[in-house]
Amino acid sequence: MRNNWLAYGRQSISEDDIAAVVDVLHSDWLTQGPMIPEFEKRIATTCGAKYAIAFSNGTAALHAAYYAAGIGVGDEIITTAMTFAATSNAALYLGATPKFADIDLATGLISPSSIAPLIDNKTKAIVAVDYAGHPSDIDELQALANSANVAFIVDGAHSLGAFYKQRPVGALADMTTFSFHAVKTITTGEGGMVLTNKEDLCHKLKLFRTHGIEKNPAFLIDDEGPWYHEMQMLGYNYRLTDIQAALGISQLSRLEQFIDRRRQIAAAYRKHLQDSALFLALQEKSFVKSAYHLFPVLVNKEKLERKQAVQELHKDNIGVQVHYIPSYKHPYYQIHVNGKEWQKKCPNTEEFYSRVLSLPIFPDMSDDDVASVLTALDKLEHKYIG
Repeated sequence: MRNNWLAYGRQSISEDDIAAVVDVLHSDWLTQGPMIPEFEKRIATTCGAKYAIAFSNGTAALHAAYYAAGIGVGDEIITTAMTFAATSNAALYLGATPKFADIDLATGLISPSSIAPLIDNKTKAIVAVDYAGHPSDIDELQALANSANVAFIVDGAHSLGAFYKQRPVGALADMTTFSFHAVKTITTGEGGMVLTNKEDLCHKLKLFRTHGIEKNPAFLIDDEGPWYHEMQMLGYNYRLTDIQAALGISQLSRLEQFIDRRRQIAAAYRKHLQDSALFLALQEKSFVKSAYHLFPVLVNKEKLERKQAVQELHKDNIGVQVHYIPSYKHPYYQIHVNGKEWQKKCPNTEEFYSRVLSLPIFPDMSDDDVASVLTALDKLEHKYIG
């Protein structure tokens, strides 16, 4: 048994990261300064997108993307429940309603075949989630969105640094959102980003994050002088700070290193679990390169209940977690968003949730940390399989 707790995820902060933040603290700009556009430029370049717009967190990025897509009162989005609640919450903020498609049991990703029956004249967007860092089936989902004439948005909170058919995630949908929360691929503490190739969406996103205020003379209704600006819509204060952006820029320089280490850990898990009778690793499709934000496994519940597996691994200081409680199971959704009916319509999601747990995976995990996870899994294998 380990002597100390091994979390499922954790940030990796270097001396260069600290120095970058300190430099900003000594500068003239703590917010609304030069670090924001520089961070945006570097993320856009990394992902091959024309535009990147920074936000205060990943949820704000989703809220802004839905707004820019024209989602409002009475509209609907189609998404997956196998995600953090923010993916569907952001539609509720705008008065829209989420519908939940089912998932592929082998990957945890939204199933394109379950989306088509849900599309109707209220649908405004299909929202995929790159669960655990594995890119969604972009081409098929984009084709569905095009045929229905609706927006295609990717919640890429897990997938910065991932590739789909040799193309980086970030510029493959109408909009892609990222999160820079502490356990994500890179961190700004809290933070988010929306990427797009469409100039009109970029303009809406920038207004939305800054109170709806327009300062560009080309878009002003009046122009009374160099101080003049106009609030042209009801926006929010969803700005990132220069302090956070500086951290993000520094972190981004290690993106490839972070992904490589995550993939090394994932490979060790896969090799060890290939003959396991208790734990089944999810598939990584041949045409993608997963960012492995998470490493979920499915527990063989005929041999061991998931709750028991979590409790026993926790006793060994292995901080496994469950990702995620399906959104429709939360009390708010049960009461206000017809959650019980969605449970009936998503059998794969229900089955997946009853079995899934996430093993620890983050760049600063040592080989000894990985070995301790494998030892704890073997302990369960011997106890329940023999």
